[in-house]
This record gives sequence, structure tokens and C-alpha cells, in this order.
Amino acid sequence: MTSHSSHSVTAVTLPHLFTPVEIAQALGCSEWWVKEQAKRRRIPFTRPGGAYRFTAEHFEEIVRLFEERPSRRPEGRGVAPARRTRSRREGDPPPARLVARPPRRSRQAHPLAA
Repeated sequence: MTSHSSHSVTAVTLPHLFTPVEIAQALGCSEWWVKEQAKRRRIPFTRPGGAYRFTAEHFEEIVRLFEERPSRRPEGRGVAPARRTRSRREGDPPPARLVARPPRRSRQAHPLAA
């Protein structure tokens, strides 16, 4: 009987696959958030055996996807512009006034008051 030891298997370097827990710890977020983003196809992932897994390249791309760059504003303009509101035109009805309802507890305590 011949043994297989005479055949040498070349060492193949396989990429390390990170779990959602490991990615969440690295990003400082929850495992749920990582899985939810993958489920909604907002971040790259692989899914061998039905479980979300991430390569180092996936992690780098996730970081790039959520990176925010500073806006390029001229110096000295540190204040954000005021929010524009729509002015009322002639003939527009007045805005509706909102009136709070009494709390449910007080209505239950005094059934005749309602």
C-alpha cells in the first residue's frame, strides 16, 4: 500500500475570514448593525455556509464607505448658514395649531371627564 506522504501538498495561503463580532469590535459598533448592513447589501461580505464573513479587503472597503471628509469652506466661515423657512404667501391658510391630548392615564382615572 502506498502512502500519500510522498506527495507534497503546496501550502496555500487562504484569506482569514472575520466574523461579524470581530468586525463590530473593530468598528466600535454592534454585531446586529454589521449583520443588518450586510443583509441590506450596504457593506461587502461573503457568505460561506450561510454565515456572514468578511475579508480584510471587505473591512477596508467598509471603512471607506462610511468615511466622511470635511467640507471645503473658505476660511473664516465656521458658522453654518441659517435654515431657510418658507414665508407665508397672501391667501395661505394659517398653520394648524397642534393641541396635546390629555394622558391616557388621566382619561382612564376619570371616565366622565372624557
